[in-house]
Amino acid sequence: MLFCPVCGNYLLTNKTPPGSLEDPTWILECRTCPYIHRITSRIERKVTNLPKKQVEDVLGGEAAWELADSTDIPCPRCSHPKAYYFQMQTRSADEPMTTFYRCANAECAHQWKEN
Repeated sequence: MLFCPVCGNYLLTNKTPPGSLEDPTWILECRTCPYIHRITSRIERKVTNLPKKQVEDVLGGEAAWELADSTDIPCPRCSHPKAYYFQMQTRSADEPMTTFYRCANAECAHQWKEN
């Protein structure tokens, strides 16, 4: 990205009109002021791969399910009759708590929630 040295706005690439006095070339122009920069050489594009940010599981990850209670509710995916659950306040205080479920079948382990 290149910015205008006069006003600081982003410069846009454009081609000079064919009827102008100059040869049709690529230019960088500012939309807010009359600044124009003729492109005389190729602009190299640098792409840097930044490392991905580590994201914490706000619900506690696997540790949240270690002490979870179980209830008789069927899993919507595999129809197993039991599921683990815990409740957490995810919205404002005057709204009901959100219940998070996880299928007790270790092969399925489907997770869902009810508001």
